[in-house]
Amino acid sequence: MFEKLANIFRIPDLRKRVFFTLALLAVYRIGGHIPTPGVNADMLQQFFQNNRGSVLGFVDLFSGGQLRRLTIFALGIMPYITASIILQLLTVVYEPLAKLQKEGELGRKKITQWTRYLTFGLSAMQSFGIAVTLTKQPGMVLNPGWGFILMTMLTLTTGSVFIMWLGEQITERGIGNGMSLLIFAGIVVGLPRGVADLVDKIKTQYWGPFTVPAMLLLILVMFLIVAFIVYVERSERRITVQYAKRIVGRKMMGGTSTFLPLRVNSGGVMPVIFASSILTLPQTVGMLGSVSKYHWVKNLMDQLKWGEPLYTMLYALGIVFFAYFYVSIVFNPNDVADNMRKYGGFIPGIRPGARTATYINDILTRITLVGALYLIIISFIPEWMMVGLHLNHLPLWLGGGLFEKLPTWMTTGLGVTFYFGGTSLLIVVGVAMDTVQQIESQLIMRHYEGFTPRSGRIKGRRW
Repeated sequence: MFEKLANIFRIPDLRKRVFFTLALLAVYRIGGHIPTPGVNADMLQQFFQNNRGSVLGFVDLFSGGQLRRLTIFALGIMPYITASIILQLLTVVYEPLAKLQKEGELGRKKITQWTRYLTFGLSAMQSFGIAVTLTKQPGMVLNPGWGFILMTMLTLTTGSVFIMWLGEQITERGIGNGMSLLIFAGIVVGLPRGVADLVDKIKTQYWGPFTVPAMLLLILVMFLIVAFIVYVERSERRITVQYAKRIVGRKMMGGTSTFLPLRVNSGGVMPVIFASSILTLPQTVGMLGSVSKYHWVKNLMDQLKWGEPLYTMLYALGIVFFAYFYVSIVFNPNDVADNMRKYGGFIPGIRPGARTATYINDILTRITLVGALYLIIISFIPEWMMVGLHLNHLPLWLGGGLFEKLPTWMTTGLGVTFYFGGTSLLIVVGVAMDTVQQIESQLIMRHYEGFTPRSGRIKGRRW
């Protein structure tokens, strides 16, 4: 492994890309320690502590904890992600935008430019909302007024646009996807804090002779979950495709057999992000004083907390729905079938055209369900370990009384701090795998041995 890592630094171009990426990630982390002026930091921390289950906590995840400190990079990459999702959805319903996307490099540059403008607008609106919300909180702002609002808008919007520029520079001149690496860096930077919290919990919550086995079991479960994510993320359903022989000029072309890979989790982490966003919006609305005074609203907010049966059911249904929705956007079986027919390709035993599209769609429907169930499992295991599954909170007519005798560790959780929750764990593992794969492709392209044992290339010569 050390020999393979050393190969990275033997290639001048790859070495420059790695150092460039690390340098920009360092700039991103430095900006994460520069606070926005005029805010009471202690009261802001307490405010986020009281609203961890709202959309604020969800956005804070992608900013690497910078929103709770309100640094100059507090908005993080979320405005850019939101702008990209909006334009991606518009390409499905707005025909001129769909045509522009198919125009090649020129069309993609135009859509990228619109994404930047939309990111700027969303950042300005979000920063204005944050500034106004902080102003209304007693003691949160040192000098409330329009001066603070305008300064906060200028600071946070500039920081968000600068983060967007950093991500684009990493993608273009560095290694890996810049936006994903920024999210990755924001999440991973809290890993030492998570380890320290686990050590403190061992010291404060002594379980007698079961303390050490319990901690070892917890660490083993964490490694098994990561291994399970890596296994599923690399899994794919391969459909055999045969290309007929044809004569082009004086040469015989085709006659080869290949395969069409369909990933088990084609939607990635996006279904989890969409489902989480929708479920946190009602909680955010419930925080408003004019709404939370109603008794039924308070009961609904209590049912939408972590571990509650209603939250669990809606979260699972949301992941399944958005898994199919997102796959329908990024993968079109009709286009794939048409392209195969144009180049003389066919699936053995399946007639080209509509029958091929139907066959691919049926397979995609089945494996998407498997991918959605995988996302549900990964999202819920850390949650149940932390807060448990509150089946005893079900109404009596739904059998809530039957779960009263369940063990406490099932209904209230193990009381452990699983630092990497479902969403962040998927992001960290997925980004790490993608970055390693890109580095490996650079090595193999230059005839160096990759990280995986099946890279199939020999080592380069030593000079």
